[in-house]
Amino acid sequence: MNGVTPLRTEPLSPTLPMAAEVVDYIQESPSIFTLRLRLTDAEQQKAYSFAPGQFNMLYLFGVGEVPISIVSDPQDERLIDHTIRAVGRVTEGLAKLRPGDQLGLRGPFGRGWPMQEAVGKDVMIVTGGLGCAPVVAVINYVLMRRQQFGQLTIIQGVKHSDELIWRARYDYWHSLPNTQVLIAADHGGTLWPYHHGRVTEVFDRAKGDPANSISMLCGPEGMLKAASEKLVAMGIAEQQIYLSMERNMQCALGHCGHCQYGAAFVCKDGPVFAYPEVKQHLGVRGI
Repeated sequence: MNGVTPLRTEPLSPTLPMAAEVVDYIQESPSIFTLRLRLTDAEQQKAYSFAPGQFNMLYLFGVGEVPISIVSDPQDERLIDHTIRAVGRVTEGLAKLRPGDQLGLRGPFGRGWPMQEAVGKDVMIVTGGLGCAPVVAVINYVLMRRQQFGQLTIIQGVKHSDELIWRARYDYWHSLPNTQVLIAADHGGTLWPYHHGRVTEVFDRAKGDPANSISMLCGPEGMLKAASEKLVAMGIAEQQIYLSMERNMQCALGHCGHCQYGAAFVCKDGPVFAYPEVKQHLGVRGI
């Protein structure tokens, strides 16, 4: 990859990839890894900015392009982090990259999390599977600006205990003031130290004031539906629940139609939606 000519050195374009260099590669689990990227052009690096919850299109030369959530903090002016599961041709190719290799990057795209609306509120993060990746930027954002937010509750659910990544990071978060971590596995092993069962079963342990809470969810759609209904039953207002939706995003510009969700397009109208915007579509096949 090192010999590839840089793709673009002009101002940011939504359609043409910019050249990015792999600065660091972190193996999170056997199938999950993090790429820490830096735009090779200084002017592009200066112009690039994003909000928590947005995503980039990562382009592997000669292979293809995939949408990947940005997990770094917006105030990091140097590195752009992406946590990726190797599940297909492009992501398996990205897993072979190492520091010094180059790839293409378009973005950022989409509507991110409502961080300004969350100021002064208790923040509840609910994730399923690798769903934690899109909200890691939210967690980092809150922790780096801790005095602006109330209680932070991080709830993570997985199907099998061996799917949980970032255990050391969860332990660190749990040790911080006004921060609670609740973890559940549908199928936990004999040494599993957390809750055995559905992730919604730990909601009643969550600290914070439902009347002054905002919740941000990401994960499988069935979990999003069940979790949203549980949060409403706990007293959190529907308009204070936000979901990051996953769809097949190929152009990121709302042109190809692959990610249409009802009348909206996940790539440009989302991926973050307020619960009332998508409530009627959750769990409906074919939407």
